[in-house]
Amino acid sequence: MESQDIRNAGLKVTLPRLKIIEMLERSPTRHLSAEDIYRMLIDSGEEIGLATVYRVLTQFETAGLVVRHHFEGGHAVFELASGNHHDHMVCMDTGKVIEFYSEEIEKLQHLIAEKHGYLIEDHNLVLYVRPRPKIV
Repeated sequence: MESQDIRNAGLKVTLPRLKIIEMLERSPTRHLSAEDIYRMLIDSGEEIGLATVYRVLTQFETAGLVVRHHFEGGHAVFELASGNHHDHMVCMDTGKVIEFYSEEIEKLQHLIAEKHGYLIEDHNLVLYVRPRPKIV
């Protein structure tokens, strides 16, 4: 994502916005909380306040640059909007977020909605999982 993407979203290009986008792009973790981003900024020597991080993330969400998720535990995490639909699994033991896509699940959701007389406009599927017990 570049400064042009920020401009195209109707936002002014500012240093905090560029730095926050950079943190989201560079992180090996795709789902980051505002606090995670703030810590990464501080660790890299940036002087951007937590309130600014929250404000910029909310602006990015409104502009469609990021997607906000509320997984188990109640805190919000953000990921760059990729335009590619996917669902999530969240490990209840570690908090790890796994992205997945299943054509079968997508078809089944549409069939269920249709059966009840609806069309799906949008959806968010999150599976909360635990590792299978090892059989000894």
